[in-house]
Amino acid sequence: MAPSDSRSKWAGLLDLTLDRASDQPLFQQVYLLLRGAIVAHALAPGTRLPSTRGLAEHLGVSRTSVLSAYEQLLAEGYAVGHPRSGTYVSDDVPPAITPVEPMAGRLDEVPRRALSAAGARYGAFGATIGPVADAAFATGCCSIDAATVEAWRRIGARAMRGLDPLNLSYADPLGEPALRQEVAEYLRASRAVVCDPDQIIIVSGAQQAIDLSIRALIDPGDAVWVEDPGYLATRSALTAAGARLVPVPVDEHGLRVGSGIAAAPTARAAYITPSHQYPTGAIMSMARRLDLLAWAAETGGWIIEDDYDSEFRYVGRPLASLQGLDRSGSVIYVGTLSKVLFPGIRLGFAVVPKPLVDAFRGARFLTDRHPPALQQAMAATFMHQGLLTSHIRRMRQHYREARDVVVDAIGRHMGDLVDIEVPECGIQLVVHFKEPISDLAVAEAAARHGVTVRPVSPLYIDQPARQGLVLGYSGFDLHRLRSAAADLARATRSAAIRGLA
Repeated sequence: MAPSDSRSKWAGLLDLTLDRASDQPLFQQVYLLLRGAIVAHALAPGTRLPSTRGLAEHLGVSRTSVLSAYEQLLAEGYAVGHPRSGTYVSDDVPPAITPVEPMAGRLDEVPRRALSAAGARYGAFGATIGPVADAAFATGCCSIDAATVEAWRRIGARAMRGLDPLNLSYADPLGEPALRQEVAEYLRASRAVVCDPDQIIIVSGAQQAIDLSIRALIDPGDAVWVEDPGYLATRSALTAAGARLVPVPVDEHGLRVGSGIAAAPTARAAYITPSHQYPTGAIMSMARRLDLLAWAAETGGWIIEDDYDSEFRYVGRPLASLQGLDRSGSVIYVGTLSKVLFPGIRLGFAVVPKPLVDAFRGARFLTDRHPPALQQAMAATFMHQGLLTSHIRRMRQHYREARDVVVDAIGRHMGDLVDIEVPECGIQLVVHFKEPISDLAVAEAAARHGVTVRPVSPLYIDQPARQGLVLGYSGFDLHRLRSAAADLARATRSAAIRGLA
């Protein structure tokens, strides 16, 4: 049977140039060019070679010259023929008769070219990033039920059938007007955000919104308040941009604004997660919200409000946003559909004060031009038809059940080892060890048991680090969560025993 044609499309892209002034016969030049491409794996094993007629026309030579070249490739084992199918690169390519010239020197002996200071910081963070784990308790995962899948497929099919020319061209860096309208209405209703569509910027997830905020507002050396403990990715983005991190303690009432003022009264900005502090789950009190807004109004500081998962509140209604209380135009509000729907959608949004719109538009254009128009059109339709609201309602019920299952299972299997912080909202919870057990060691042991957990201690900067774990419970079925709790208990006990040894 002939090999699959799946790789045949690349052969036609080869840049094969003949030297008409050479004394070397044309058939031999064709042979050598093809053989070189095969040996260098520019043509991978199993790739179908162009037809002799098509290659002859492409090169402007007689078909006889190409036939002779193919015959030599077949004779030497570089190619194989399949009747009524064509000529293919052999799966067992022999070594070249003429050895390929080696590179001058070993690659690791080539002097390393210098990165910028920011590039070095990006590299240091990049070295810590691995593939996204599909294992129980991994954070940031989402569930999506059959109703949402079917609705998304239906909307996508309709969008493709009636493909709008606007979806095939360059678009507004701020995002499609229809989606910005839907986002503005959604935020006004669900989060008491004060905004109109002109203030909405559609981004590729919350992380890009934060990155744009840093680009538009923060200079190298600027002081920025960050929660301690807090979200590592944002801290790393600020560090990469050259900002000076000012760790501000967090307690059960959220960020301690007075501590921030004492440490850096004229800080350029503050990054906070007030509705569901990451990782502690604390909700910022109204008194501190007002204190923070008063500080920003008085000093001209900016507030980046990351509202990453407050849609999933299990007690009462979702809390009003900090942005909705702002009267001085100090707050950049950040939200995402990647945690509400699914991470692969890569759509988020920022709500910026009107004087900042042009700066964010320019930053968006220069970094990523604009978000995918077709995906935006689908999301706008999904929201306009009320499907997002019903999806959130169903997932809120499912995540609440998942939270309760995890709390119960962790309590049964390892309640003697941990204190469990039961969150009122969100898609993860925190457990802290009662005994001096290394959360880093437990995370390593858990990985060997097929469970992914995030250690708490690296999320601290200046405050005494507590040993604990962040456990994601969204995105997994209940049976898997129960099983993972038992596996995590075994991993924790084995790590504790090794720590005492």
